[in-house]
Amino acid sequence: MLLYHTILGAAVRLGDRVFQLKETDWDDLYNRENLAGFLADAVRSVPVIDAPSQDDLLAPIGAQEVWAAGVTYLRSRTARMDESRQGGGSDFYDRVYQAIRPELFFKATPQRVVGHGGTLHLRSDSRWIVPEPELTLAINRHGRVIGYTIGNDLSCRDIEGENPLYLPQAKVFKNCAAIGPGIWISDGLPSPDTAIVLEILREGREIFRGTTALNRLKRTAEELVEHLFRDNTFPAGCFLMTGTGIVPPDGFCLIPGDEMRITLPPVGTLMNIAG
Repeated sequence: MLLYHTILGAAVRLGDRVFQLKETDWDDLYNRENLAGFLADAVRSVPVIDAPSQDDLLAPIGAQEVWAAGVTYLRSRTARMDESRQGGGSDFYDRVYQAIRPELFFKATPQRVVGHGGTLHLRSDSRWIVPEPELTLAINRHGRVIGYTIGNDLSCRDIEGENPLYLPQAKVFKNCAAIGPGIWISDGLPSPDTAIVLEILREGREIFRGTTALNRLKRTAEELVEHLFRDNTFPAGCFLMTGTGIVPPDGFCLIPGDEMRITLPPVGTLMNIAG
């Protein structure tokens, strides 16, 4: 089932039908025990509604922080090594790809996150900005994965490549992350052969298309979550972007008006505009 966050509260899609839940605090819902069971019971006594429009959808987030894992795909490792070669940090990424400890970093507070249809901000001091399509885990306060969604980890490759210590500036700024359109509530993760597809359109014309599969992800969800929750607490739960295996060609940079579409079944498609 797909859990939406809308201007009217929370809604659930079951098959072809969408149900409007009774007024519910999003953070309480996100951290409810046996969320899937609760939602299955809740939809029995609430009305069926039209599917939420793009204007009605909010990012499926309340007080949750967004974190991210880096260099979890071989393609990402190679790209990061190339972009940071002149800055002297190229071997850092090969080391972390091979290491037991994954690279985990803070990505966004809720105010920096946009949902489906939202505009992602292009930093004024970067000339090499790309989207990063990622399977994103929804994790409750107890460290249990309650489902997953689609994430766009907008990144400034030139800033990070200049010096790895500039990673926070390359990753964290206003409207720097997108998640949505909803959370697929499930005890399991998608099949390893599930594809993630990224399309970038400029003036209505496709200028880039890339795809990868989750079986190319080097780290397991359990491994990433365990490291994230080591000596850390998330009272409202959190999201964890698991890394990207799709990197546009060197020299490609988003410009205002570009449309980014990331598709991951069964969640659907997350669409955002660069601005």
